[in-house]
Amino acid sequence: MAEEVKQTKKLLIITGPQGSGNHLFSKIFAMHPVVEGWVMNDYWEGHHMEPFARWWDDPSKLTDVKWTDRENYVTSISCPYFYDGKPQIPKYKEFIEEAQKIFDIKIAIIGRDKNILKYQQERIREGHTTSQALEQFKFLWQYKPYFLSTELFFLYGQQYLKRVGEDLDFPVAYNHATRLEDLLRKDSNKKYVQSVGEQPLDKDVYKACDES
Repeated sequence: MAEEVKQTKKLLIITGPQGSGNHLFSKIFAMHPVVEGWVMNDYWEGHHMEPFARWWDDPSKLTDVKWTDRENYVTSISCPYFYDGKPQIPKYKEFIEEAQKIFDIKIAIIGRDKNILKYQQERIREGHTTSQALEQFKFLWQYKPYFLSTELFFLYGQQYLKRVGEDLDFPVAYNHATRLEDLLRKDSNKKYVQSVGEQPLDKDVYKACDES
């Protein structure tokens, strides 16, 4: 049996349900100067602007590309994503099989509060699509994917990203204070979260505090 060849180039594939934070984490990973990723000219851009977009549509062409000297790459795809004005399911199997001929593959799946996902998808896509993503992700479990969290980024900021880089063994510009502060200021969860009135358990909590 031929010995498996270890690829020197790394490709981090980040994916998640629609609205989970694909744009957010694309920006985060592309900040590092040694990473080839999605450097956006605007706050938000359509998937067709993502550097790997053409190869998600036709993964067979990945092996025809003359790659740069960089060793770290990142690509982002939501599930589903839009192509030609229609929702598409990413070709995970075909893309990964072709990419493995070139790269050492790492996969990270993004998580976000399920209620926020539902509200966002119904507002933007006129339908709740998270269940479609969860069904497709069953194929990815075999790769032991890492889980990224939009909530943890907004809560812990730089320290969270430092740990992500360590866990993934992938460059993350966690100390890029100015650009990270800009992303943290634009906390995309705030508009979905509102304060609630008194809850049934509150009195028990007050009582426990008084008795402690």
